[in-house]
Amino acid sequence: MVLFHYALVDDLISKEEFERRVEEKIEECGDLLDEPTAAMLVVGALGRQHVKIRALSGKSSLFCFFARVIDKTEPKEFDRKDGEKGWVATLLVGDETGTTRVVLWDERAGAVLEIAIGDVLEVIGRHPGKSMHEIYALALRKATCEITCTATVGMSGTGLSSEPVDLEAILIGAEMPRSFTRRDGTTGEMRECLIGDAEGTARLVAWAPDHLMGIPPGSTVHIHGAKPDRRAEGRAYSIDETSTVNLSDSTVTIPFTPLGSVADAGQYSVTGEVKAAQEPRAFTTKSGNPSWVRNIRISDGTEELAVVLWGELALQPLRSGDRVEIYHGSARAGRFGGIELGVGRGSVFRLPQEARREITFTGTIIPGNGGTFIDNGTERYLITGEYQPGAEIAVTGVLAGSRIIPATAVPAGKTPKELAGRLAALIARIDAPRT
Repeated sequence: MVLFHYALVDDLISKEEFERRVEEKIEECGDLLDEPTAAMLVVGALGRQHVKIRALSGKSSLFCFFARVIDKTEPKEFDRKDGEKGWVATLLVGDETGTTRVVLWDERAGAVLEIAIGDVLEVIGRHPGKSMHEIYALALRKATCEITCTATVGMSGTGLSSEPVDLEAILIGAEMPRSFTRRDGTTGEMRECLIGDAEGTARLVAWAPDHLMGIPPGSTVHIHGAKPDRRAEGRAYSIDETSTVNLSDSTVTIPFTPLGSVADAGQYSVTGEVKAAQEPRAFTTKSGNPSWVRNIRISDGTEELAVVLWGELALQPLRSGDRVEIYHGSARAGRFGGIELGVGRGSVFRLPQEARREITFTGTIIPGNGGTFIDNGTERYLITGEYQPGAEIAVTGVLAGSRIIPATAVPAGKTPKELAGRLAALIARIDAPRT
């Protein structure tokens, strides 16, 4: 048993020295400590502490933690690149702060045969390369401590099975379709979305974007054949040609997390009132593109939370007292203490009191300091998505305040006369004296 905990500090002291300190710790306590407890105290004294699952994203190269088994796979044989046989098994484990996958290789894979769902384990392991979503086990043993776990097998976002599932969810937000290149050189289109149900939010990648054609954000849908992505962080699914998406009459409520319960890692959906809002600040991304960032604070009447808005979300008009909803924000420790919630790509930020209506609009894409606009010579709206400047597009979607959230966007054919008329109207608006 001493060797189990010695794995945590084998880079600091010798095995003989570790055993000596464990024996010394037992003697100091008058034989009231058992060997595992004494070993844990020695490990702690050397600065290697047990952590919660949400802290597994830390910089340490080695972690030790307690967790309850939620699901497991049987050992599976595979062929290595060198032709040798190998074995692998996976455990899904959790505590009150989240879940993670524990991967057992070769001789350790057989240990899952002696592990039951519900068992509490003490695990020592490290991340594989740069991946933060799973732990490769170096050692593990059953533990007698109590662990509270919020996730249970049977919830649609838990478990290790990759079998397709059916979902009843709200389409919270959807980006415009974009092209991708397959390994064989052919191209296709995909669309990234955010959905939500009674269990929270989840990413949805549509490899067949036509499934979502004409479905505006805010709609409740029944998704048949959603494939879980078990290697993604948090809940994630994908749909393809074999899946279906239909409008549903079901009532779906997405839960919000109280601001005081937001930890320093993970994804959260929250709502609150804007207490303070700084002005957006422009910056240049690493790729050389312009972007914006804005810091605000929101309150739910009991607690406050710092929120950082990125990209076009930072440009949305805001003032103190506005009620806002945030879906799938990423929490982290703030640079100056406390916790902040990052809201950018993959998140949805909205003012629920906005007048929202369906809209069909044709215009020219015009980039500006306030974001990307679509202008028809008479009216101008902010538009969500990426478009070629100067492109003529026809969109259908939802108008939320001064922003169009497209459900579809296609090139618009215009006659030279129509284009000349629109250009003249635009020039007249630019040249008009301002009062």
